[in-house]
Order: sequence, then C-alpha cells, then structure tokens
Amino acid sequence: MRYSESLKKNRDFQQVYRHGTSQSNRYLVMYVLKNQYNKNRLGISVSKKVGNSVVRHRVTRLIRESYRLNESAFDKSLDIVVIARPSAKGRSYQEIESALLHLAGRHHMAGEKNEKISD
Repeated sequence: MRYSESLKKNRDFQQVYRHGTSQSNRYLVMYVLKNQYNKNRLGISVSKKVGNSVVRHRVTRLIRESYRLNESAFDKSLDIVVIARPSAKGRSYQEIESALLHLAGRHHMAGEKNEKISD
C-alpha cells in the first residue's frame, strides 16, 4: 500500500461509522470519511457470520489485494472501512474486486473502473 496505511484503532473505526457516508452492494459495505492526512487509511471488518477464521482471513486478503492493486483509482485523504457481508464467502478475487470498485464509484471517488453489482 503505497499511498495508504491500515486503520487499526477501534475509535478510528467508530469515527468513520458515525460521521462517514456508507454505500453497499451484494458483497460489501463501504464507509468513507475524509481525514486530515495526505494518505488513505483502509480498515477491513469481517465478522464471524462470514465463516470460520480461514474463510474470514481469505476474504480479508482478497479485499486488501483488490484495494492495493486499484489504489491509484481512489481519492487521497480518506478513511475507508470495508465490511464483508456473509455473501462474500466463497467469492472469487474478480467478484470482490468488482464489488469494491463498484462501491468506490458510488462514493464518487476518482477513476471509476467498475462493473455493475446490484444491491
């Protein structure tokens, strides 16, 4: 992640949930909030409803990699929290990437390279 780092603290997640805007699709929910830094901070949340730890970590890796490879398409100075829905379990990299880019487009971030995923 060249232009970003991770959101780690609970209070940072809570601030994005409280003050940020959210969009969702079939596989993911994305909250976005402007920050005062010159880089993005990405937080990923995958609950036990999605599956066991192996499944949750796989979904987390897919989301992180999708973001990393498309990072230049996102505006800067954003706190982004991505929440995986239970339907994300067993999805391919392409499906997760498409869902992530779709949500970036719905948040009006620059450089939209996305496909339609219905709600």
